[in-house]
Amino acid sequence: ELSVSAGGNTDGNEIGFTTEVELLTDLTDEQLLAQALAGDEDAFTALYRRRQGPVFRFALHMSGSSLIAEEVTQDVFMFLIQRGRDFDPSRAALGAYLFGVARNYVRRALERNYTETALSSPVDDEAQSLTVNSDPSDGIARQQASTAVWKAVLSLPEHYREVVVLCDLQELSYADAAEAVGCALGTIRSRLHRAHDMLSRKLQHSAAAAPGISSVTARCLS
Repeated sequence: ELSVSAGGNTDGNEIGFTTEVELLTDLTDEQLLAQALAGDEDAFTALYRRRQGPVFRFALHMSGSSLIAEEVTQDVFMFLIQRGRDFDPSRAALGAYLFGVARNYVRRALERNYTETALSSPVDDEAQSLTVNSDPSDGIARQQASTAVWKAVLSLPEHYREVVVLCDLQELSYADAAEAVGCALGTIRSRLHRAHDMLSRKLQHSAAAAPGISSVTARCLS
């Protein structure tokens, strides 16, 4: 039986690329899941290595806490082992399904006991993960912009924050985002439009306080 340990391991062994795992990298997520549910540990390892990063980043961007992100990532893959047969590939891609599962675990974590530590300012490395295609010459302005974008995203109401994370940061299609959130495609469009307006105003305020970051924050939302 497959299992995920607290460190993200299967059966207590470090998850890494073996020759067998490398041979599976050309398979689709759905093929890997089918083999994993049939007991193929190499297939599960390949799927975990492919999808662990996006799930972790989604949880991090939604919660602002690496602690929550680590816990959620573990929970998502435990759920996949136990309930993976509930996944319906005709409805959405597996990646979108995993984001939907992660979304529920993030909510539970925030409601349970992480309220004081979540939604706070990130460390620099986490903040910089929100900046896209920045010019290294921007220096301090880039760092300020990264933190400004992070704070702006985290300050959005949850239903606006999640569409920004899914569509802008994780680059899901509107259809896949709608499946992950469990709402109509048109709702995703309207929420994203509203979220962009809110972020623009928040970042304009940040730029007014620190004019040097205005051009960088503009790229963060482009």
